[in-house]
Amino acid sequence: MSAFEDRQKGQEAKFAFDAEKQFKAEARRNKLLGIWAAELMGLEGDAAKAYATEVVAADFQEAGDEDVFRKVAGDLAAKGVSVGEDVIRQKMVALKATANEQIANEG
Repeated sequence: MSAFEDRQKGQEAKFAFDAEKQFKAEARRNKLLGIWAAELMGLEGDAAKAYATEVVAADFQEAGDEDVFRKVAGDLAAKGVSVGEDVIRQKMVALKATANEQIANEG
């Protein structure tokens, strides 16, 4: 195998690794966001875990973060919890950083 082919395979493996890491971090962020929102809605224990799972599943509706944002914002509003859109979006950014740290520390 040539050096070019070796380098190409290495780049493909890195791309796959980075994509998997990104997927894990987004799923972790969504779970953390679900737990945060569940606490705001007064959910505890199994109900909070179930809600966090719903938030993770919401991310599969479409590409990007808007599906997750709409789920959390809609559920908070439906429960009468007044949280601004900017607060939710800032929490998503902060929890993405937390999730990336957690994923990095696992490896």
